[in-house]
Amino acid sequence: MAKAAWKRPGSPIGRKGARKANPAYKRRAREPWTAADVSKLKQLAKGNTPTGVMSIKLLQRPVAAIRSKAQREGISLRPVNRSPYNRRSKAAKRR
Repeated sequence: MAKAAWKRPGSPIGRKGARKANPAYKRRAREPWTAADVSKLKQLAKGNTPTGVMSIKLLQRPVAAIRSKAQREGISLRPVNRSPYNRRSKAAKRR
């Protein structure tokens, strides 16, 4: 009986993607959250950072993982249409 195509040596199937091309690249999917990660998430959420930027700053965690962790921890992720990084000064907010 012949082997399946993806099991044959030299088959290109299953050898694509960042992890295959660069073994040093590490996916953070399903990796447990540390207390430092959660505190960084709280800090970024307080600064109204977009989730895409949070993903990069939290060492390539998936955006969906960030959203679900924020919901479980009770952290509010503000809508993206607001000004990120608290650009306005406090004096401008009082007016």
